[in-house]
Amino acid sequence: MEFPKPQVHTNPLLSLSTFIQQNCLRLGSELSSRLDDTKRLAATLVGRLQRPPLPPFASLSQPKPAVAATLSPDYVAKTLSGTAVYTVSNSNNEFVLISDPNGAKSIGLLCFRQEDAEAFLAQARLRRKELRSAAKVVPITLDQVYMLKVEGIAFRFLPDPLQIKNALELKAADVRTGFDGVPVFQSELLVVKKKNKRYCPVYFQKEDIEKELSKVSRASRGPGVSQHIMVGSLEDVLKKMEMSGKNSGWEDLIFIPPGKSHSQHIQEIAKV
Repeated sequence: MEFPKPQVHTNPLLSLSTFIQQNCLRLGSELSSRLDDTKRLAATLVGRLQRPPLPPFASLSQPKPAVAATLSPDYVAKTLSGTAVYTVSNSNNEFVLISDPNGAKSIGLLCFRQEDAEAFLAQARLRRKELRSAAKVVPITLDQVYMLKVEGIAFRFLPDPLQIKNALELKAADVRTGFDGVPVFQSELLVVKKKNKRYCPVYFQKEDIEKELSKVSRASRGPGVSQHIMVGSLEDVLKKMEMSGKNSGWEDLIFIPPGKSHSQHIQEIAKV
């Protein structure tokens, strides 16, 4: 699949970044206000919960001796394959960029929900005539995003607000600190071995991991499901993978696309 290219500095659409920064700050406010509202709602919902803190998101393996060679970008990217995010591109198949708060650089906005990308597109079309017919929402897979990041292209993720709420509920013990990043969910009960390979599935939706845990025997998981779920941020997990090497346990992680079971996705990956 051909996916959007980063804009070159000679492209006139870069003026959209300055335009948004100076005159369209409401765009960022509108896209992020839902997250803020979600955080406040989640805090209200879970503030009264008394639940012991969950263990930190981890590689789900016993500590092993550190190794010199870290995981390659290609290896990390492969663990992200199959999961799509959404962005806005112009007629030249280039990202439509926005500026960071201080205007130091332009970044691409990647949404985990297509409707958020559609909202971004609608705002951009209102403010730039050349985008009214040419711009469009396009999917791009996370492994492609990761390789562009390795090349120095900056991106900002807009998570699914529902998953932010789910993450805050699981982190009820420290809900006041909020949640920074894209939530991902994991459980040690779902680790599998296939053809001498160990897989630790990581989910982008709490509903997906709950569905998988519901299939685990009650004897193995006990009466509850959520108590076996750990939550972390995608950004933090990727950093830990980048700093780790083979036999560290972090190379066992595999990210499960929304709506898929880990068995289905692992089978597809194994064929590649």
